[in-house]
Amino acid sequence: MVDRKDIGSWLTGPDTSGISRYPGARLGLPESGPGSVARAGRRIAAIAVDWGVAMLIAGFAFEGDRWATLAIFAVEQALLVGTLGYSIGHRVMGISVRRLAGGTPGPLAGLVRALLLCLVVPAVIFDADHRGLHDKAMNTVLVRN
Repeated sequence: MVDRKDIGSWLTGPDTSGISRYPGARLGLPESGPGSVARAGRRIAAIAVDWGVAMLIAGFAFEGDRWATLAIFAVEQALLVGTLGYSIGHRVMGISVRRLAGGTPGPLAGLVRALLLCLVVPAVIFDADHRGLHDKAMNTVLVRN
């Protein structure tokens, strides 16, 4: 006869011992506050600000050409993130891009991140630590200031 012990193993659910308690735990980042992983709301707002700035510049300089908007967005991301560690939108939302080892990403990482971000797909595929493929490729993380 089947009793509770026989079916108890699958009723308790999957083993979650290897899963992080919060985004950034595996990276050694704090759960909240400065240095913690930036959550989706801040990220989306930051990219909206950056896209808005690119649209304004393209509207005045290139009559609103959509490819010019994308190019301006890419240049802003590459230059500002690569040198300062944040774009205009990141700064407004209180977040910045950091290497996992610490410090700003650098020009090459800024450029590669910007190009991958413009492809959209790498940015929307992310892991348990909320790092998109563009961040994983350059060993960076978007954190709160």
